[in-house]
Amino acid sequence: MHYDLDVPREARALPHNPLKAIVAPRPIGWISSMSRDGKLNLAPYSFFNAVADNMVAFSSSGRKDAMTFAEEGREFVCSLATWDLRDGMNDSSAPLPRGESEFAFAKLATAPSQKVRPPRVAASPAALECRWLQTVPLVPLEGGEAKNFLVIGQVVSIYVDAAYVKDGMVDTGAMHPIMRGGYFDYFHATQDTRFQMRRPKGAGEFSTS
Repeated sequence: MHYDLDVPREARALPHNPLKAIVAPRPIGWISSMSRDGKLNLAPYSFFNAVADNMVAFSSSGRKDAMTFAEEGREFVCSLATWDLRDGMNDSSAPLPRGESEFAFAKLATAPSQKVRPPRVAASPAALECRWLQTVPLVPLEGGEAKNFLVIGQVVSIYVDAAYVKDGMVDTGAMHPIMRGGYFDYFHATQDTRFQMRRPKGAGEFSTS
């Protein structure tokens, strides 16, 4: 089977684009940001990942509040979306009017950050405080105006609930993060699904960073 994106939608082999089901599971960047006038936004982004040892990025389809607030305030925070917080995460994706807080709508408490103005989700076991670096317009092959944008931030401080730190390392599985699949699917990571592999000899020393 070949799903050809260059042919009309009705002529494609599947009724829905399978890309999100293949590039999965994807970590969820639960982005909180603050506008220049102090309004809060909270939204989950599954086009999100670490892009360097101290940088993360999320992609916005259109100029949504998470992106514009991050640009205005030049800061944002990525809280970890977990199994226990799945309903709040989902509720925070509601398309509210600009300036109406998703924290309030989803009944999620805020907690102050250490180095940036936007707060983190108080109940989340981990959060990355970021300073906005740049927004990259993703212009398609055929040219024209960009409809998608890559927002890049540098991590300046990290919050981790001490209950999830063991022997100096963060126990990711114990935090039960959730990740996005295709369609309406999500995945749930636990300690039982974790496994380790060491690098082959000659590839450098094993690093836990």
